[in-house]
Amino acid sequence: MARREARPAGAACPFGRRHAGTTPGLGERARRLATGTWPPGSLTTMGKVELSEQEWRDRLSPEEYHVLREAGTEAPFTGEYTDTETKGVYTCRACGAELFRSNAKFHSGCGWPSFYQPTEGDAVILIEDRSLGRVRTEVRCASCNSHLGHVFEGEGYDVPTDQRWCINSVSLALDEE
Repeated sequence: MARREARPAGAACPFGRRHAGTTPGLGERARRLATGTWPPGSLTTMGKVELSEQEWRDRLSPEEYHVLREAGTEAPFTGEYTDTETKGVYTCRACGAELFRSNAKFHSGCGWPSFYQPTEGDAVILIEDRSLGRVRTEVRCASCNSHLGHVFEGEGYDVPTDQRWCINSVSLALDEE
């Protein structure tokens, strides 16, 4: 298995932000989860979602489980949000935490939804990923530690951050404005 190393809380990341070790903002789906209008889980007082692997399997579809909990990838150009231009907030499909806003979404042509920044600096955790024989930066939800996708920098897209947050559609849910 490939080696993945998490950046310690407060450590500098390649994008000049602090991501690990902080509590993310909660989106509408997280509020529904916390108020009991979603299947019950164990939320800690710090906003972290902690479920057993069986509880994750019960809550998620097989494809969602594969991508979110096993760091899989959906096929390119197949996800429901790849070309979506609907205004709203993108939340974690596993726990409902707010991750991205539609105003940071752009068309990269890569086959997955692309954003130029997360909604808040502490909504995601960045992890060094060497799984394909090269170094990439994996993006995970800071609230439930689910795999979302990867972030790439310096590709020349005309966006404010020069970053492409390449996120699996199956990892997201859209709360429309």
